[in-house]
Amino acid sequence: MKKQSIEKYLELEDDLRRYRKALNQAQEVMLDQEVTAYPIFIFHQQELEMGVPIILASEQTGVWSIHASSLEEFMVKNLIDAEKIPDFQKLFKEHNHHFCLFVLSELGAQFIFYPRDKEIYKEYGNLN
Repeated sequence: MKKQSIEKYLELEDDLRRYRKALNQAQEVMLDQEVTAYPIFIFHQQELEMGVPIILASEQTGVWSIHASSLEEFMVKNLIDAEKIPDFQKLFKEHNHHFCLFVLSELGAQFIFYPRDKEIYKEYGNLN
């Protein structure tokens, strides 16, 4: 991994800390109202026609816009191969104390499981 990529991940981790409370609230609503059993938060810095906007990038909120989505929406839009869905669901359940983030950045598009709690689990290191 290039030094520039590592720096981008560290910047992303700093940004994620600022959004943890809003993500917790949104995830609780999605689970309590049975919107989905698999909430996915999309982090992006461009226009996006997917999910429900929960935070829009601004001087006050930071450089990321965040949309709340779900595994079901990813399936409908064919963003996850149907054959991979059972594997994704298993992975999701193994990370039940994490947010599932789909991050669109200059590093590409990737899923990241990020801890819901303020204490970052040391066994995973800083880039969960």
